[in-house]
Amino acid sequence: MELTTALFPPAFLALALAHFVALLSPGPDFFLLMGFAARHRLRGSAGLCVGIALGNGLYILLVIVGASALRQFTLLFNAIELLGGLYLLWIGWHLLHSRARTLTLDNAEPERPGLRRQLLLGLGSAVLNPKNALFYLALMTALLGPNVTLLQQSVSGIWMVTVVLAWDLAVVSFIALPAVQRRLSNHLWKMERVAGMVLMVFGGGILWQFFYLLAASLYP
Repeated sequence: MELTTALFPPAFLALALAHFVALLSPGPDFFLLMGFAARHRLRGSAGLCVGIALGNGLYILLVIVGASALRQFTLLFNAIELLGGLYLLWIGWHLLHSRARTLTLDNAEPERPGLRRQLLLGLGSAVLNPKNALFYLALMTALLGPNVTLLQQSVSGIWMVTVVLAWDLAVVSFIALPAVQRRLSNHLWKMERVAGMVLMVFGGGILWQFFYLLAASLYP
């Protein structure tokens, strides 16, 4: 009992529930995974899952090291926000221009992206999403409270990164199922274009908010 209390903060269940509910809400990472998994299946998307989990872990680490750091470095946060919007537009543009092709189910996908590219795309998607920074900052400060220990923060962080990785792998594995692939065979390019459109909307929304707030600060 003492070990459990030492490892898990009193609000751990609330944190775990809030974090999982947030995962159920489709965001840029989900649509990126959907676009890649539909075409490249598990082997071409698993690296994305790892990259996304690492990106989430990086923000959690930043919160643990210094909860106020992300709020203090305004210019850094603004730069991440701007780059994130451009990054989503770039990925969305490529998915939006997906060509109509029929998936070959009995052969390996010849154009499957390499593991390095998958990792970088997933990492970029997570790190360049400013909402991740704010989400973890709020989650680990407001919910856990000021009396949380470093060990409890670390255990909570490892839990959330593991859940992100497991959830994303489950999503990709489902889309990669042969039965699902057969149903999607003639509609892959449509899924990719929808995913691309959604990512561009996310990116455009981030840029619009960025420039709107910038204009408001320059011309109050």
